[in-house]
Amino acid sequence: MLESITDMVLFAAQVYASIRSGSLAIVASTLDSLLDLLSGFILWFTAFLMSTSNSYQYPIGKRRMQPVGILVFASVVATLGLQIILESVRKMEDEFNLTIEQERLVVGIMLGVTLVKLLVFYYRAFTYEIVKAYARDHFFNVMKNIVGLVAMLLAKYIDDRMDPVGAIILALYTIRTWSMTALENVNSLVGRSAGPEYLQKLTYLCWNHHKAIKNIDTVRAYSFGSHHFVEVDIVLPENMALQEAHDIGESLQEKLELLPDIERAFVHLDYEFSHKPEHEQAHAL
Repeated sequence: MLESITDMVLFAAQVYASIRSGSLAIVASTLDSLLDLLSGFILWFTAFLMSTSNSYQYPIGKRRMQPVGILVFASVVATLGLQIILESVRKMEDEFNLTIEQERLVVGIMLGVTLVKLLVFYYRAFTYEIVKAYARDHFFNVMKNIVGLVAMLLAKYIDDRMDPVGAIILALYTIRTWSMTALENVNSLVGRSAGPEYLQKLTYLCWNHHKAIKNIDTVRAYSFGSHHFVEVDIVLPENMALQEAHDIGESLQEKLELLPDIERAFVHLDYEFSHKPEHEQAHAL
């Protein structure tokens, strides 16, 4: 809670600095801070929606809610970034005016914001692994604030075009970052296969699940939002009793679904493995 309040106070200070300076580079760095706040809210909101899923309306849950939210947000980011780029190009030949009083105020605010973020980065960099990602995010925010401030000062003392150039650089960086994030989430939505090492681990787990398993016909794992769906075909003796075969398959399913990154597991029982997989037959029709 304290962290969120701190971020909002710092953002408000940056907004004030943007208004007083009229610098597009400062606006671009402030926009990036706003996007960080909004992305945190989206992650929290989508996590809340996923935790309140109705099993009757959403039989397979809402695991795709988070990547969908991120994709929508990434589209908004791209639109805002392009708008900043267009505005910067339009003002490329405009004169940049900044009084001494405005300069001192803006520099003081931006240095203060940067110092606070540096302190947060220093504190988090030596704490638990789970918060180190946030520390890196604050470090990048520090760098973007410095770029925005330097671009504004260069525009005042060297060349007026340095301010829109700095804004364009920051906007392009923001668009690139969120484009990569969007691409990662697209892969999670389209059912991309898990890596070979992960599939090998699943195969090993299935093979050692029960001594009656004669063969592993198929092992598939593909993304479903932030988690995976797993499909396994195991071969059991053809004369095995139905109850025993069912218990082996069900216990394997439960074991797989206990893994932290697996949403659902489907175990198919068979007595031979020389046939073409059923799913491939269905897709070929």
